[in-house]
Amino acid sequence: MGVNAMGFSLRINSSVCFTQNPPKPSSKPRFLTVRCSLPLSSDGSATGLAERPWKVADARLVLEDGSIWRAKSFGASGTQVGEVVFNTSLTGYQEILTDPSYAGQFVLMTNPHIGNTGVNFDDEESRQCFLAGLVIRSLSINTSNWRCAETLGDYLAKRNIMGIYDVDTRAITRRLRQDGSLIGVLSTEQSKSDEELLEMSRSWDIVGVDLISGVTCNAPYEWVDETKSEWDFNSDGRDRETYRVVAYDFGIKHNILRRLASYGCKITVVPSTWPAEETLKMKPDGVLFSNGPGDPSAVPYAVETVKKILGKVPVFGICMGHQLLGQALGGKTFKMKFGHHGGNHPVRNLRNDRVEISAQNHNYAVDPASLPDGVEVTHVNLNDGSCAGLAYPALNIMSLQYHPEASPGPHDSDCAFREFIELMKSTKQAA
Repeated sequence: MGVNAMGFSLRINSSVCFTQNPPKPSSKPRFLTVRCSLPLSSDGSATGLAERPWKVADARLVLEDGSIWRAKSFGASGTQVGEVVFNTSLTGYQEILTDPSYAGQFVLMTNPHIGNTGVNFDDEESRQCFLAGLVIRSLSINTSNWRCAETLGDYLAKRNIMGIYDVDTRAITRRLRQDGSLIGVLSTEQSKSDEELLEMSRSWDIVGVDLISGVTCNAPYEWVDETKSEWDFNSDGRDRETYRVVAYDFGIKHNILRRLASYGCKITVVPSTWPAEETLKMKPDGVLFSNGPGDPSAVPYAVETVKKILGKVPVFGICMGHQLLGQALGGKTFKMKFGHHGGNHPVRNLRNDRVEISAQNHNYAVDPASLPDGVEVTHVNLNDGSCAGLAYPALNIMSLQYHPEASPGPHDSDCAFREFIELMKSTKQAA
């Protein structure tokens, strides 16, 4: 193989060099010329050079508004479309990754430093990662946690989830707060032009899409695991009587089931399409309608199921379940500008005037003005005044727009599970 030489020269001002015999002062600067040469291979590239010790930008986030954000990739490679939302949680990225309510969305973490605790297999909130991708500012180069089983990058790669970092997450968050949630495309494929990716973002929509069918279980199963003793709380004064609960899986998180089990519930989890008649044949003491992704108006079959159960047994709706209850009662839901995503949202309990710091994850809300007489708004989000909880005592209904199990987040609202137990207990005693 023929080898040529590539030469270059470097001129150095000798007056600023540190030598044993510095030159005498002169009005004209004196320069030293150092000539170097590097061997060239037959294709013209320099040989003997080490690879760059840093990663270069190899990914793009293209938003439907036309903005293009260059970034570095980690996790899986390829091209993916989704709705971009921002999450303000400071911790708990693994629980966020495995929350089925994020199906179809890119989650942007406003906390800049992500990945420092790695991942473990105790903090999974579902059987897999359902989100479309992860957007962060800084990816930790090492992990430091006694429970760490693998790095965040390896974890995402094994689950075929794309991630990007070294992108200005503050600027993107400001854009989302100003313009609302935006559809975007993540891509590491250099063969795709910016125009192609922009067209993809503008031709896809998340509104009206049934995302629940992609995250629900396939068949009923029994859940028995409680919150582990080292993580348990609010255990004093629990009624140890057993209550039979049927939980509709619209994208249910494991810690909702653990908290119910810890309060003495025997739980049967059923798919989102499970007939109401079959549920009532089980003779449950109560029914839970779980959290889940997407637009409640895209799942009319779920609304019909809720309608058939109302008034038969006590019910508790969480997040998507809360929205489905609102529609089943005759109310309307609407898409919020950028939704609520994070573990630090203040909510006022109107019944006891107590403020709870809550974990939230939703892009839709119930319009309280559309609800019929008798339905009580029990909780209000203090950031924007939106409806955060409902009750209809005549039909033994209670619901919360946010997550009382947190995971991640504070435990201020865990008492909601105790209230559901009391609702089932009082109904049972009155029968």
